[in-house]
Amino acid sequence: MLEALFRRVEDKRDDVVALTRDLIRIPTINPPGEAYTPCAELIGNRLARRGFQVRYIRGEDTLGDSARYPRTNVVARIEGRRPGPCVHFNSHIDVVEAGHGWTFDPFGGEVKDGKVYGRGACDMKGGLAASIIAVEALLEAMPDFPGAIEISGTVDEESGGFGGVAYLARLGMFSKPRVDHVIIPEPLNKDRICLGHRGVWWAEIETKGSIAHGSMPFLGDCAVRHMGAVLDRFESELFPKLAAKHTDMPVVPEGARSSTLNINSVHGGQPEGFDGLPSPCVPDSCRMVIDRRYLIEESLDEVKDEVMSILDDLARTRRNFDYRIRDLMEVIPTMTDRDAPVVRAVADGIREVLAKSPDYVISPGSYDQKHIARIGHLHDCIAYGPGILDMAHRPDEFVGIDDMVDSAKVMAQATMALLGMAR
Repeated sequence: MLEALFRRVEDKRDDVVALTRDLIRIPTINPPGEAYTPCAELIGNRLARRGFQVRYIRGEDTLGDSARYPRTNVVARIEGRRPGPCVHFNSHIDVVEAGHGWTFDPFGGEVKDGKVYGRGACDMKGGLAASIIAVEALLEAMPDFPGAIEISGTVDEESGGFGGVAYLARLGMFSKPRVDHVIIPEPLNKDRICLGHRGVWWAEIETKGSIAHGSMPFLGDCAVRHMGAVLDRFESELFPKLAAKHTDMPVVPEGARSSTLNINSVHGGQPEGFDGLPSPCVPDSCRMVIDRRYLIEESLDEVKDEVMSILDDLARTRRNFDYRIRDLMEVIPTMTDRDAPVVRAVADGIREVLAKSPDYVISPGSYDQKHIARIGHLHDCIAYGPGILDMAHRPDEFVGIDDMVDSAKVMAQATMALLGMAR
């Protein structure tokens, strides 16, 4: 049965390439969330022809949702001929902006030297296509399968997933008894199983001042200088402290096994985006967005206190220092057990298809597993898919065709095992 299944996948090599190209050619750029609906319909129409029951679910009133940019998700389900568990493949359909430096058309889906190029090829439309091909091959080879299979295309993962997986999880669509096992085909390399991710705390810090004429700054209070004091304390105290922390989680790359903090943006004074000279003013506000990634050994309270203690100390010791801090996003670290059923099933598939043992890794950044674990309380969930992680979000992003085929075989075998079907 396994050999027949793998032959079915091989026979669909051209099909996985064509589907990947079709997906890339729909520019689902986030922000603002373009072309979500036609991309969802491409997936839904294809799966409906295969006998799936298809639902389109809009993440209404979530961040970014509007009549112009509806947060359209697609969820397709097919029931087997007898009861059994449900295996769910979840992929996000949104991609980041193309940016500069491309030698290929970012939305052309061009094929060259065994690769498909385009924004989202790696992250993660190639993985979405591979999971669809894996399931279609399984349905053809084993039409009497037990249980149920679901495939979803969800939105906004690149901006937190709140209009996508988080919204669906709140509807109970990533919880038992509806779903038992989840595979997210993110590009972590085809011989790796990603068990989870580090934690995240995004926050905005604002330092306050007093406006005055720029020729007489002594009559005002410069909020940018106050922010400079914050940055100085970060450099001298916080960054060395974070670099000294290390985790036993198998995070890749190696540098992400320490705690990190990224200064995402700093905005002070008058807004930009106009022609001409600015007026001479002392800035009365400066805002900084921080992106703190933390380890499973740390608590969120500890992470926040490291920043708050610096700000509070400056408020005590620096003249006229005043600040405001606002939480933007919080994500708890997650790590699925290596003995979980979905991990064992995918590991067996990697050994069978690639003739090697898998590497077990943790993602340096978060992905939609966070919502499945936190909201859906479903922990038999991993990321596994084709694509080289380092290619995500870069110019000339690509996914290897052989990698998609091999990953489809692994996903097909894992699905067969999780549904309880004999090899």
